Amino acid sequence: MRMLAEPQTKPDTPVRRPYRPGGLELLALAIVTIVIARPWLVAWLDAPWLQRWTVVFVSVVVQAMPFLVFGVVLSAVIAVFVPPAFFARALPRNPALAVPVAGVAGAVLPGCECASVPVAGAFIRRGVTPAAALAFLLSAPAINPIVLVSTAVAFPGRPSFVAARFAASLLAAVVMGWLWLRLGKADWLRPPPRPHTEGSKLAAFWGSCRHDIVHAGGFLVLGGAVAATLNAVVPERWMTAVAGNPWLSVLALALLAVVLSICSEADAFVAASLTQFSLTARLAFLVVGPMVDVKLVAMQAATFGRAFAARFAPATFVVAVASAVLVGAVLL
Repeated sequence: MRMLAEPQTKPDTPVRRPYRPGGLELLALAIVTIVIARPWLVAWLDAPWLQRWTVVFVSVVVQAMPFLVFGVVLSAVIAVFVPPAFFARALPRNPALAVPVAGVAGAVLPGCECASVPVAGAFIRRGVTPAAALAFLLSAPAINPIVLVSTAVAFPGRPSFVAARFAASLLAAVVMGWLWLRLGKADWLRPPPRPHTEGSKLAAFWGSCRHDIVHAGGFLVLGGAVAATLNAVVPERWMTAVAGNPWLSVLALALLAVVLSICSEADAFVAASLTQFSLTARLAFLVVGPMVDVKLVAMQAATFGRAFAARFAPATFVVAVASAVLVGAVLL
């Protein structure tokens, strides 16, 4: 009987892997490239448009980030530590009455629009009617004490202007809440689900913070980049050209507020410097800015969905401008 010959195996040979540069090689290559291209980089970095882009981008992100963190932390506290039944007891059961109550409640939150988005999302996840949560989202960055005090400092001797900002902002927030209650559809508003975190409430709190800061922070940076880009390419002389027309000036400053994306705690000082515009036009700037701007729309799209932002932001813009014009005609 013939024995079957065992197959011969070749000795192991080292597998040749493709070369991949490491971190040290990449760093050395970057340094050499910068040294070689230094004359061109210096000339390019000295360009006025790039310096303006950098200033606007950094200012938007730096101003907004602390309030975003504040809103994320408050959102996590609401989601983890506050019982769901609390909100049902705090707001009227009638949704039409809950909207103005939630709008007035926005006066107690010392934050800007970046903070109000995650907080409104937490409200909706805890069972608050979306119309009331959206009224809070719009009113909180516009009528809180810090904003009103900064407006009084920026416009000294004009208490009527501070009252006009409060009234116009609250009116716009309540009207938008009622409009959503009447016309809004459930499939337009899709807040992201809270990530499941096993363990203690403290672990759930940190998990919620990490989720929201990554989710909303990325869109904040994106919105800041878009705002900086628009600021760098739009000529400033356009603003002066339309200041003499009452209607165009209102629309121009409303659109400027959308583009600039200034934090609501600082926008009053910018409005005070626009002396060539009427008080009503500057009021429109202050009412629209905390409710509709580039970074806020990006954050709303990230939190509630693009279908929501595509409908809610344009409607809010129209209502905010109309509210500013109406209140300005009465109080200014």
